[in-house]
Amino acid sequence: MPARFPEFRPGSVLSTAFTGTLTERCGEPVERIPVPQRLIDWLAMNGLAVEGCTDSQLFLAHELREAIHLAATAAAVEDTLPRSAVRTINDRSIRGQSAAVLTAEGDRRWQLSSMQSVEDALGVVAADAIDVIAGVRDGKLALCASPTCRAAFFDTSQSRSRKWCDMNTCGNRQKKARFIANQQRRT
Repeated sequence: MPARFPEFRPGSVLSTAFTGTLTERCGEPVERIPVPQRLIDWLAMNGLAVEGCTDSQLFLAHELREAIHLAATAAAVEDTLPRSAVRTINDRSIRGQSAAVLTAEGDRRWQLSSMQSVEDALGVVAADAIDVIAGVRDGKLALCASPTCRAAFFDTSQSRSRKWCDMNTCGNRQKKARFIANQQRRT
């Protein structure tokens, strides 16, 4: 029987969705890409299909994910970016071989090298993180208000006042907890 893994959380921004493959960082962490096949699945789901993945490539992915999380968290609270995180993000971006291509529908898609390697896909994720952290995109980095989550997310709402990385998980959980607390106070 195949192992069951937690579902991936959707995200509209590649790099912050990637950091969301480890959730509940301040509670009981949930690893959503614990094995190479799950990384292959996540990359494919995000338009970065690769031919295979080794344990060492999975390690590189986890290392990049944590570097993005550290740098995005620092940027969200307007702190100095950790040098080691910046170095890791830059290294993955430089080593990846990919190109942006335009589809007939007018959308951008990433074309990995002919080898379709994990390193190329990680290069795309790292380049996306650079755009987000450097402020190239219209939006704002923020941290999830959930005390157990604290995920970095990219807020593109009109008011830039979103509180939760995902309303369907963290937001609902926090609203439910508030409701229960209010009910208990009343009784």
